[in-house]
Amino acid sequence: MLSSAIKAAGMILGLVWGLSLPSAMARAQESEVIAGGEIEYHNACAVCHGADARGNGIMSRYLTVKPTNLRQLRVIPGGSFPFWEVYRKIDGQSEIRGHGTRDMPIWGDRFRAQAGGDGKSAQSQAAGRILSLVFYLQYIQE
Repeated sequence: MLSSAIKAAGMILGLVWGLSLPSAMARAQESEVIAGGEIEYHNACAVCHGADARGNGIMSRYLTVKPTNLRQLRVIPGGSFPFWEVYRKIDGQSEIRGHGTRDMPIWGDRFRAQAGGDGKSAQSQAAGRILSLVFYLQYIQE
């Protein structure tokens, strides 16, 4: 199980850094990464941001600031998706104004804890989960 998670994180990182793969294989891996990110999204984010990622989750009515519509993360129409900024926010490296006292869980910490701590294996697993989530968010942009 641990070995497969490390391999999955390696595949995701390979996609990020643009490893040269035959296009059919690359598309298949991209689909797997996006599907994994969708699962992460529904497990971690949908309760606040909504099943459709438009900021209308069941917990949104209890929050001081309405959750972001995650389908519109491009800074300007036609702009590029802020991939690493989104990654840092999910990981907890960047503060999110709407979450005040950090009501949004620091998913990087949670994912590392679920993987068994702060060792390299846990860090790789957490990075893979966050990367797949960011790829999914990039995929659903309007």
